[in-house]
Amino acid sequence: MRRLFPHPLLSATLLLLWLLLVNAFTAGQVVLGGLLAWAIPRLTSSFWPEAVRIRHPLTLLYFVLRVLGDMVSASFQVAALILGPQTKLRPAFIALPLALRNDLAISLLANTISLTPGTVSAWLSPDRRFLWVHALHAPDPQDIIVQIKQRYEAPLLKVFES
Repeated sequence: MRRLFPHPLLSATLLLLWLLLVNAFTAGQVVLGGLLAWAIPRLTSSFWPEAVRIRHPLTLLYFVLRVLGDMVSASFQVAALILGPQTKLRPAFIALPLALRNDLAISLLANTISLTPGTVSAWLSPDRRFLWVHALHAPDPQDIIVQIKQRYEAPLLKVFES
């Protein structure tokens, strides 16, 4: 079964994303999405250095829901910062120490940070111990480090590395 579907979670995600993108739940779109969801992981399986193991799927679901909620609330916070007096902004680059070692988990963390309005992942150190993050407003950089580690890194550690 693994040879037929090398990455079943990726296949399911691709099918769901396809149906959301075409905004139609017809038999033809389900078949086309299913073919793409089967073919893309099969054709790209040689590029995956390791098999993806999700150890706690409910934690991953909780993580996704938290990120979506954080994206909405951060959008309002960034809008308030931009519409307010510009002198209050305190942008900063922050060196975030990483506990993650899995490449996929580090990539997900970096992308999550970039998807959340007000923060952008800027650079990963060559030894993969630090992720540099630019924050639009960082009056207390240590507080941002603590929030990222608790809200995003800890669930990813549990899902991919525990």
